[in-house]
Amino acid sequence: MVRFQFVLIFFLCYIAAPPPAATGSSTNKLVDKICNQTFNYTFCVQALYSDPRTPTADAYGLAFVSFGLAYLNATATQDHIAQMLNDSTTTANHKRRLKLCQRDYSKAVSALEEAYDDLNSETFFQLAKLAGHAAAAADDCQSAFKGTHYSPLAAMNYSLKALSNICVIVSKLFT
Repeated sequence: MVRFQFVLIFFLCYIAAPPPAATGSSTNKLVDKICNQTFNYTFCVQALYSDPRTPTADAYGLAFVSFGLAYLNATATQDHIAQMLNDSTTTANHKRRLKLCQRDYSKAVSALEEAYDDLNSETFFQLAKLAGHAAAAADDCQSAFKGTHYSPLAAMNYSLKALSNICVIVSKLFT
């Protein structure tokens, strides 16, 4: 639980931080090019600049940053799901839905691990597909809560989908 809270707080604090342009730090034109193609420009800029390597990163460096952020989100969400499944106040209905999300996030983590391995071996042709698998896992998890008044994982699902969107766009720089 402590690991999850630390990772989540760390991630959310950095996402909420102003981008370098607002603080006078150097910016990366490639980040602007990438983020202009995403469905949430502000989220993209804040997410990428949450990593100190971003201002000087090339496409390869930004691939490591974006896939790393997506992996952190997916593993933190896995930890959160496990915590909720072990919580005695979680209803049986929510536990059933959370078990579906647990499987979805296992698939997402596997896809992102494979993408990271591909980056390390400079094999780029599957990156966009693997990022798409991670986004689909977030969508599937969100769908598990369809028909309920709320999803306890909505913010995390959105973040993984947005981070995966960044990963897909960065991946296209290599094709």
